[in-house]
Amino acid sequence: MNYLHPAASSGQHLLLFARPPELGRVKTRLAADIGAEAALAVYRQLLTYTRGVAGPVAAHKIVWLAEAGPAADLTDWWPGFEQQPQPPGDLGQKMEAAFAYSFARQATAVVIIGTDCPGLTTEHLEAAFEALATHDVVLGPATDGGYYLLGMRQLWSSLFQNKAWSTATVRAATMADVEHLGLRLHLLPELSDLDTGADLRAWETATGKTFAAGLRVL
Repeated sequence: MNYLHPAASSGQHLLLFARPPELGRVKTRLAADIGAEAALAVYRQLLTYTRGVAGPVAAHKIVWLAEAGPAADLTDWWPGFEQQPQPPGDLGQKMEAAFAYSFARQATAVVIIGTDCPGLTTEHLEAAFEALATHDVVLGPATDGGYYLLGMRQLWSSLFQNKAWSTATVRAATMADVEHLGLRLHLLPELSDLDTGADLRAWETATGKTFAAGLRVL
C-alpha cells in the first residue's frame, strides 16, 4: 500500500502506528479482561478518535499498518494519510525504519504516535512540532513508564536500540540516551495509555464517563 498525500513534501511528518481493526487481532490484553468483541469496539473508537486528533495538524501524515488479515477492510479508515506496511523487527526497529523513511524524504521534524491514548489532543501534537523548533527530541511520557509520543529533528538510532519494549523501563532508558547524546529534550504532559481492563476502568473513573459515551474529539 502506498497512497501518496499531496503534502508529501511537507517538512513536518506525523507518523501513526496502527493495526487494522480485526476481531481477535487488536487490544489483546484488554480483550483478556473484557472480551474480544468489546476490545475491538474500544479499538475502533480509539482509531476514530486518534484520526480526528491528527486531522487538523499541518503535517504530512503516514499511517504505518501492521499486517492485515484476509477480512480487513481499510478503505475508509485513513483518508488523507499515506499508507505504508510496518517493516519487520521489534518495535524499536519498526519505529527507526519509519523515522528513516521520513527523514530520507526531506522531513525536518518527525513525530510518531500510536492509537492507545484517549487523552491525546491536537494541541499536544502541535506543541510537539512547535517544541522541535528549539529542541532535538520531544517525548510524551506515559503513566506506565513508556511514552505515547516521540519527536525528533534528525534520526538518533540509539533511541530505538537496547530497550525492553512494552515495559516500565522504556521512558527512563530513552531519556538516558537523550542525556548521553547531549540533546535538548522537551517533555509533554504525562498521559495514560489504554491497554488493559484496569486502564479502561481508571479512565472511566477519572473522567466520570463510560468509554463509549466519553471519547470525543473536541
